[in-house]
Amino acid sequence: MSSDPTAGHKIPNYSALEEALVDARQGFIDRNPESLKLHGRASQFLPGGNTRTVLYYDPFPLTFVSGEGCRLEDADGHRYVDFLGEFTAGIFGHSDPVIRQAVVGAMGNGINLGGHGPLEARLADLVCSRFPSIERVRFANSGTEANLLAIALAKAFTRRDKILVFDGAYHGSLLTFGGGAGSPVNVPHHFVIAPFNGFEETQKLIRQQGDDLAAVLVEPMQGSAGCIPGDPEFLSMLRSETSATGSLLIFDEVMTSRLAAGGRQQQLDIRPDLTTLGKYIGGGMSFGAFGGRSDIMDLFDPARPGALPHAGTFNNNVLTMAAGVAALSEVYTPEAAQALNARGDALREALNRLFRETGLPFVATGLGSLIGLHPTPDTPNSPADLEACDPAIRELVFLDLLEDGVYLARRGLIALSLPIGDAEVDMFLDVMRARSTRWRDALGIETTIAP
Repeated sequence: MSSDPTAGHKIPNYSALEEALVDARQGFIDRNPESLKLHGRASQFLPGGNTRTVLYYDPFPLTFVSGEGCRLEDADGHRYVDFLGEFTAGIFGHSDPVIRQAVVGAMGNGINLGGHGPLEARLADLVCSRFPSIERVRFANSGTEANLLAIALAKAFTRRDKILVFDGAYHGSLLTFGGGAGSPVNVPHHFVIAPFNGFEETQKLIRQQGDDLAAVLVEPMQGSAGCIPGDPEFLSMLRSETSATGSLLIFDEVMTSRLAAGGRQQQLDIRPDLTTLGKYIGGGMSFGAFGGRSDIMDLFDPARPGALPHAGTFNNNVLTMAAGVAALSEVYTPEAAQALNARGDALREALNRLFRETGLPFVATGLGSLIGLHPTPDTPNSPADLEACDPAIRELVFLDLLEDGVYLARRGLIALSLPIGDAEVDMFLDVMRARSTRWRDALGIETTIAP
């Protein structure tokens, strides 16, 4: 809960929010005794019972035991519509038959073969065909790895040291930048931090770094920070300024690559020098990739004298290669991408319309099938615009939606998956409307719902 009752929105009677949150927490505890027991057991061996920080929340995280389509079941037998989609990696749902068949088939031919396989070249072909800026590609095991390798490659290619990143950016567990500073576990590169969507400030910083700047690393839409799209003019400026200074432009499309067949860069018609990928492209398996201009990527060609090393036992593991080929060639086709993101745009518009009608001071942000819910009436242009949002309100919304059978991220992230249809979207909107009275009361807002 926020330590400052006046943080965020001015709530006339903060005790109402506190009471609602106490009620929601206790209801959560009462409904989930098995998850509580399992969390206690896990805490004996894992710090806080956790090995993935983003999944932790108070009073304890749910334990899920199964998933099918767009639905999850927890250890206490409750079922949820999954609007989180594994933080964008689960775009295919939990039981896509095409991907399942591909994985089972790969397992039948042997696991961990310790050599090249035919599917890695096929997946590379599919990736390069989708993203014209990617002339050569290499695989890894996560978006974190992909971004780490892209940074190292940019420094080696340019023979420069500095990397410009943006406040609020998340490029993986070792590349996290929030509140004007990096995480204490970040890798020790020389980072220059600029304001996201800050056109003039960023342009000035790039020019100041000059010959010392190796690359600008940017998410075309900041995901972890709250689904905040980069202004097209701002992103175009990054392209022109990096070209002028001889530095590289790296698009982190680990999340935004789902927004179109060729990612956000296709929508913007911006060609970065390097692109990093991850999440869904591996068909739901552990996956990362980085690629771009052939003259840059060929530094990793092991047949060349002095080539850069890039090892990784599972870079070309047969399960990911098989799932990725099936995913890109048969399931997440350009047509499927267009339909899913149109559904997301429609849901975002419906949510913002609902907030206006019910008088809730909330806003839904994002692009396509990626949505951020925020307890503020104003559309944010940067992470700084969300700093005043009271975390107590976010927690209340999260716990109430769990009680109603809706699962999303505690921070408000929604990532639609292919199995979500009209029925699930309508259910979600009905739940949000039904809860609006409770949330308005908790916020001390007296508003008559529009008919």
